[in-house]
Formats: sequence, C-alpha cells, structure tokens
Amino acid sequence: MDKLYERADIYDLLENEQRWQSVLRHWQTLLDGKNITTLLDVSIGTGNLTLPLCELGVRLTGSDLNPAMLTRCREKAAARGFSPELAVCDFRSLDAVFEGRQFDCVASTGNSLAYVENAEIPGVLRLMDALLRPGGWLYIDLRNWDKIVRHRERFYFYDPVLLPDGVQMHLVQVWDHLPGGGIDFNLIYTFDREGRNVQHEVFTEHYHPLPRALLLDTLCGLGYTRPQLLPFPAQRKNAPPAEELDWYCIWAQKPE
Repeated sequence: MDKLYERADIYDLLENEQRWQSVLRHWQTLLDGKNITTLLDVSIGTGNLTLPLCELGVRLTGSDLNPAMLTRCREKAAARGFSPELAVCDFRSLDAVFEGRQFDCVASTGNSLAYVENAEIPGVLRLMDALLRPGGWLYIDLRNWDKIVRHRERFYFYDPVLLPDGVQMHLVQVWDHLPGGGIDFNLIYTFDREGRNVQHEVFTEHYHPLPRALLLDTLCGLGYTRPQLLPFPAQRKNAPPAEELDWYCIWAQKPE
C-alpha cells in the first residue's frame, strides 16, 4: 500500500488559498514583536505550514526525508516567486546537513515528530536546539495525542472539497489503536463525479503517540523555562484549553 507522503499529488488536495491565508495569519500572530528573519523547518513536506512565511520576508530553509515532497515544495514556492533553501534530511540527523548553522527559529511542523518512537524525541529536540541561536524560538505543531489516547478516538472527518475539474473529494481517517501503543492512521479518499465514485485511494501511516509531557519535560531540561501551548492556528478565537484541542503548537524561547 502506498504511503501518503509518497503521493504529493494526493497530499496537497486539501490545500487552497483560504488555508494559505490561515497559515499566514498564524505566523503573523506568532512572529509579532519578535526578531525572526530566518527559520528552519525540519519537516517541511510540501511547504503547506511554512511557505507562507516567505510572504512575511522570512528566509525559509526546509528539510524533509522525502525528495518527492521537496520537489513539490520547490514547485509551489516557485509559482509564488519564492526560492527557499531545501535539503533532503532525516530530522534525527540534522547535524549531518546543518552543523554549524544557526537560525532565529527552528520548527517541526505537520505532526511529524510522532513518526519516530518516543525514545528518539529528546535527541531530535537537542539537535533542533543546537541549530537555534540564543534567544531564538523553537516551534512544534502536532495532534493532541494525549486526547486521542485518552478517549481512544477512532474517526476524523473532513469537509468535502470540490476540485477544479468538478470532482468532489471526501476524506475520512480511521485510527487503529495497536496493542503496542502505536496507532495506524488509515486515510480513505473517495472521488465522486455526478453521484458516482470515480476513484478511491487508501493510505496507512503509523504513528507513535507523543505525550505533551515528554516534549515539555525535555524542553525544560534544555533550559526553556516558559514554553507556551497555543491553539493551531494561533489566531483562533475562544479556543478550548490545550488539553481539548485537536491540534496545538508549542512556542518556546531559548535562553540568551
């Protein structure tokens, strides 16, 4: 069975100008009053969650394990007149590509940290921290794994999307909680035209639920004293407490 991250053509079907503008406002909210001109996204994918930073004048660098995703990211950037620096890299080996560099912000976007086992998370955060200048900002966004595990949530539904060719796309995720603690996300795409199914695609992605406490405790050990838990997107009004959000972000300043 194909992996979704090997199918950039399917992966990006949910993206549109409205979502771009929402991500842009998210970063405007976070960057307000902060001296951030360079940012490294260690899990940039096709750029959905950080390419809008280019509109704000941020010099964007991105890495990802999947070359196909980076190709798509480069194409999307070029279509808007941007040229971020992109590199193939596993975020568990950031020092192999970026050693000696420092950025104003280092980010992991798109729930990507949950792809690796919990035991590897402290090492990844240490590598991200090493690339962050003193006084810089570390950013992570991800699903609320504590909530998913606590409620044993199984289904996640998306609104239908009308594609430019008139086909309507539907996406449902079905989550299988496995005996060892991992969770398989089954992503079921169906494509309908005039009431008839014309295509379907099914992908399975394996995740390791990532407790919020592990992230915060590791950051505390690295000297981050006041990490903020914020809704995603950050401009969201009247958001519930972090414990009940479906998706949240951690925003933490490195000590000077």
